[in-house]
Amino acid sequence: MTSETVVYSARKIITMNPSRPSATHVAVRDGRIVATGSADELMVTGARLDPRFADKVLMPGFVEGHSHIMEGLMWKQPYVGAFDRRSPEGKVVAGVPDIEAIVARLQQAEAALPNDGSPLYAWGFDPLHIGGKMLTRQDLDKVSTKRPVLVVHASFHINNVNTLTLERAELLHATNISGVVAGADGLASGELQGIPARMRLFRALGHNPLAGTITEADVRRYAASCCVQGVTTITDLHNDLADPTIEVYRSATSQADFGVRLVPALAAVSHTPEQAIAKLETLRGHASDKLHYGIVKLVVDGSIQGFTARLRWPGYHNGAANGLWYIAPEELPRLVEAYHRAGVQLHIHTNGDEATEVALDAIEAAQTVAPRPDHRHTLQHCQMASAAQFRRMKNLGVCANLFANHLYYWGDAHYELTMGPERAARLDATGTAQRIGVPFAIHSDAPVTPLAPLFTAWCAVNRVSSSGRVLGRDTEALTTEQALAAITIGAAYTLKMDHLVGSIETGKYADFVVLDEDPLAVPPERLKEIAVWGTVVGGMIKEAPRA
Repeated sequence: MTSETVVYSARKIITMNPSRPSATHVAVRDGRIVATGSADELMVTGARLDPRFADKVLMPGFVEGHSHIMEGLMWKQPYVGAFDRRSPEGKVVAGVPDIEAIVARLQQAEAALPNDGSPLYAWGFDPLHIGGKMLTRQDLDKVSTKRPVLVVHASFHINNVNTLTLERAELLHATNISGVVAGADGLASGELQGIPARMRLFRALGHNPLAGTITEADVRRYAASCCVQGVTTITDLHNDLADPTIEVYRSATSQADFGVRLVPALAAVSHTPEQAIAKLETLRGHASDKLHYGIVKLVVDGSIQGFTARLRWPGYHNGAANGLWYIAPEELPRLVEAYHRAGVQLHIHTNGDEATEVALDAIEAAQTVAPRPDHRHTLQHCQMASAAQFRRMKNLGVCANLFANHLYYWGDAHYELTMGPERAARLDATGTAQRIGVPFAIHSDAPVTPLAPLFTAWCAVNRVSSSGRVLGRDTEALTTEQALAAITIGAAYTLKMDHLVGSIETGKYADFVVLDEDPLAVPPERLKEIAVWGTVVGGMIKEAPRA
């Protein structure tokens, strides 16, 4: 017996399919797209017309190619960033403007905790957004001296902690350890950077709060954030994938009302290549239409705004020391070759251009000894890649996923402190990638910045910092249509899912974002203001919650 065909009408359908770029109707059956076209073309015998989107604009559901399940976890904790954020429930949570306000918010959260010494975690802090003022252990001691207090930096590469936490981790006097920043008194300031210092911190706490026990409620909260922002396919781009997490992902995504396709990436730091390759082989057998395994994440360096990324000469504009290697340059080629030979797609975090160069060298060496067509290894963030590096990417078949949101949130800091005016103008060089022909996406790295693909597209089109400074618009800006491609079919390509999602065309999943306005018709500066009504995932309709 043939399933029912439902034909949805819309004011406009933007398909991202060059052979039929727009339509007014789309036919759906069994969760997949039968065809797009006009009513006359699609209203065949037995089809049912559904006009609920007649005044809306449909696009392919947005694909977020770099985000983290922490977007679901962190909303359980106090937010202490400088910018307003929208919660999974659709509520706007106000930013905090200075250290005093951060301490006050944390004191309020601490007062609500049981008097049992359990840790207090918070997230979103960045000194560059509050005039460079650091959050010290003395500041956090005002919150509590009886329980650990840990604040996660907006980049998620740095932690700030109180004195009690430093003492438990035996780091208060250990300023000779890499990543332990000294204060004016010669003791640890409370800021812990990079992997060695933070791993010691996590051992003292008994767990890593950024990779704690993931519950089904966390996963569903993540899916709710997706619905609010029109995302229908999303990554969790760095996860140890322990057995309990795997089971939670299986259980959540197997439920009929689960509203997003989830693509976890196995964290290479938690496995040897042999272990990871064997685990992925097993996980592929557990995949479903809403759960897709197969990629591995390598993290080569840190964060430019945290001064932990690796830069080529002349280094940081303000003279700060070069950043940290999270994977030793001499070790990276061995890791890349092992995964490459096994047919695994790699997503490689490279913020600084020195890290990008080392990653490209490793991929080139792997391709030389084991040529592999269509590997689609993807450099993630890739903030400061040069035109020459993009040409290497093109020749090696490498993709890029550029962190366009950096332009707004850290463009001023890069202009004034980290990169200087000339290099800041080519920050997240989407225009260069477009001209050279490197397959690319743009992303939010949520919860580092808000999950909001239309805002990410706005950043790539307008290239405006939070102060209003324009950065490289003449050479690096995308058109609206190019930016929309980067958050749909471009992102799907970097995940090797462009045969399933990313455009509205026959055979693909019936995954749509429902918009109140046409993004191709509004002025470019209004792109981020377009309201998301909700999503359709495999034909299942979800209206976004509104506060």
